[in-house]
Amino acid sequence: MRILLVNSEYPPVGGGASTASASIASVLASEGHHVTVLTSQYQDLPRKSFDNDIQVIRIPARRKRLDRSNPGEQLTFMLSAMWHAWRLTRTWKPDVTISFFGVPSGPAAYLLKLLYGVPYVVSLRGSDVPGFRSYDFSLHHKLLSPLIHFIWRNASKVIANSRGLRDLANSFEPSLPISVITNGVNPEKFSISLRQWAPPVILTVGRLVYQKGLQVLFEGLRTVKDMEWSLLIVGDGGDRSYLERLTVAYGFNERIRFVGWQPRDNLLMYYKDANLYVHPSFDEGMSNAILEAMACGLPVLATGVAGNMEVIVDGETGMLIPQGDHEMLSEALRQILPDANLRQEMGQAGRQRVVAHYSWRRVGLEYLAIIQEVQDKLKE
Repeated sequence: MRILLVNSEYPPVGGGASTASASIASVLASEGHHVTVLTSQYQDLPRKSFDNDIQVIRIPARRKRLDRSNPGEQLTFMLSAMWHAWRLTRTWKPDVTISFFGVPSGPAAYLLKLLYGVPYVVSLRGSDVPGFRSYDFSLHHKLLSPLIHFIWRNASKVIANSRGLRDLANSFEPSLPISVITNGVNPEKFSISLRQWAPPVILTVGRLVYQKGLQVLFEGLRTVKDMEWSLLIVGDGGDRSYLERLTVAYGFNERIRFVGWQPRDNLLMYYKDANLYVHPSFDEGMSNAILEAMACGLPVLATGVAGNMEVIVDGETGMLIPQGDHEMLSEALRQILPDANLRQEMGQAGRQRVVAHYSWRRVGLEYLAIIQEVQDKLKE
């Protein structure tokens, strides 16, 4: 089967959705299917390459940063993807398209359906769902609502990466049946056998934006300054300078280290250096970083939002706290920081959980089952 995957992010560009699309593509290719990825050009990355039997075509999108893009860049990708998908299909017609994000990838997928009868599947990731990160995207979603409705309704299948994201999507499109296929992790790659459990080293990984709630973490850490801890922040984003100023203002200079955006191959050493993972986000689809941290045997302290609540078993693999509540976060830190045995026990339980339920292979095979279902319906 020929499968076209459209996503503005693909490694080394992007975050969680980039990792997900590459991991799913790898599973599909390993099952003997011909996979082509249409994604954004970035700097001097090759326009066309083959990566583990996956053809990757990078198209003009004016992408300026590895870790994030702006609405103008997303619009450019949407238009560019429509043109290049049409050109590609003249010589390589896919049997199905997977659109990562209804917007900006969906219009290219719909165009192929309109012109060539190619069915498409939409993979909802979070920011493409109205109501997600309303503090950032309310106007964006309001303007795009008619297009989002249209793309979803014309898809052969719509998939969300968590039950919480599915429920949010159904509040926008109540009549649409939406499947859930979670994110995953590679438990062989993200595996650490030896770790120092003292002194406490906290890790957080992700974009440095309001959504990730690091300002709440800083407030919580202010009240445990009497305790021993240090913090590693891996990632970059628009809030970095603000957080660096808070670091100075709160007297954290000797405790907090910003290491910037890191290639995925470098992440393992940071998961190894830490012995507690904290993820105080306001919104999530399903966090790849949390899954990776758990696979590495780290206990996770996170907010009880969509995705997080489905992965973390409160009191067993970590702790869940209310979003935006720095006092509850502080209380949780006071409980977990001085207890190395508790952290180790939770970390072991977390790894067992993700190995059993959240492998990328399982995720990829579930996507393949849906694609085959779509193909079977075409033959009826």
